[in-house]
Amino acid sequence: MKKINFRNNKKPFHRINSQIKNEEVRVLMDDGEQLGVMKTIEAIDLAKNRKMDLVEIAASNNPPVCKIIDYGKFKYQEQKKKNEAKKKQKTIETKEIKIRPGTGEHDYQVKIKNAQKFLKGGNRVKFSLRYKGREMEHSNLGIDMLKRVKSDLEELIRVEMEPKIEGRQAFLVVAPK
Repeated sequence: MKKINFRNNKKPFHRINSQIKNEEVRVLMDDGEQLGVMKTIEAIDLAKNRKMDLVEIAASNNPPVCKIIDYGKFKYQEQKKKNEAKKKQKTIETKEIKIRPGTGEHDYQVKIKNAQKFLKGGNRVKFSLRYKGREMEHSNLGIDMLKRVKSDLEELIRVEMEPKIEGRQAFLVVAPK
């Protein structure tokens, strides 16, 4: 028979009330007042009298630290903190701009403006240049175009990968300064 693990390892697991197996625990109130070390059964009774739960906060301590709080409210506050931390995180994406050796001047300027917008937004930009057919014979035109991109954006960028050819493509990767 397969053993089912109900405990999700991604979420912190807090033992509450009768799940606490230690004989003695250090008890704190929800307002931060310390009640000291007492027997677990007494602490659970005290929590029940106040219509709250005894929640194990620091299991690794000796004796474990438990707090008398409303467990539902505690979980809600913890989730709120996690969501707030997630909002403050900034993910850096790599935006790709495709160009060709024969890209016209106006199209080139539009792609440069888009690259500037991406860089000001804090994202990396990967310029990929694809050769078709006999364009490979003049691969230096593509490399020259990537070097032109690099020089047009030089005040905004830090080059992460110099222009280089891999098969039928050439790449240039830049990031904001």
